Amino acid sequence: MRLKRITLATALVSALLTAGTVALPAAQAAPAGSGGLADAAAAVDAAKVGGTAWGKDAKGRLKVTADATVSAAGLAKLRNATAKYGDSVTIERAAGVFKPLLSAGDAIYGGGYRCSLGFNVVKGGVYYFLTAGHCGGVVGTWYADGGQSTLVGPTVNASFPGNDYALVRYDNASVSHPGGFTVAEPFVGESVTRRGSTTGTHTGTVTALNTTVHYSSGETVRGLIQTNVCAESGDSGGALYDGTKALGLTSGGSGNCQVGGTTFYQPVREAVNKYKVTIY
Repeated sequence: MRLKRITLATALVSALLTAGTVALPAAQAAPAGSGGLADAAAAVDAAKVGGTAWGKDAKGRLKVTADATVSAAGLAKLRNATAKYGDSVTIERAAGVFKPLLSAGDAIYGGGYRCSLGFNVVKGGVYYFLTAGHCGGVVGTWYADGGQSTLVGPTVNASFPGNDYALVRYDNASVSHPGGFTVAEPFVGESVTRRGSTTGTHTGTVTALNTTVHYSSGETVRGLIQTNVCAESGDSGGALYDGTKALGLTSGGSGNCQVGGTTFYQPVREAVNKYKVTIY
């Protein structure tokens, strides 16, 4: 059986675009504070340009990132939508195409697909794990091996798009489910590690928070962690962490681990609160 790495596009785009900030027209700056940024974010959202992501950066500005699918006309639309907010908004290019990527980081299999396990959790003495919602949405039963002979258990809930998390129950007592993490909040500039079943372990930093992504395949996911850590198809659902601090679940991104890229993560606290489970 040829396993498919879950993704909502046919292939990663490996071309590296010239990175740089797109100059914004001179205009009055938006009011300082969250109100001005919220209005600027709403303006970007209303522009409905696919292949874009936006969130607050370390300097308190709204960072808008455009992938390879965004045309010159699309960039102009973004510039026009945010012009009145002046230098409180930056617009940048990213390598490749934003798309969902299909343990912490261990491989999980189901229905001919492969994703990555995020974090193990427990509720009422029953053990589960968290993974990406776009993985759980297409796979009903998961296995620990590519031959799909070692049962793990079923997907009991999944949320995608809007969010990107899923909950899978351990039904096979012979499959170990170690812990070692506690939930924490990320911060811009934090050094983080990502682990996934395709590319293993990679490190980088958090570049923005509360990011909204319009994936090139049409889905929108909100409230994500944005990083410069690379990832590839099959890494979806894998863990983002800082030491023993559990931060996020790999959602999607662009580029690859040869040229680098931009990657987005579902904050793990939201999933924990939704399912009323505990990371251990």
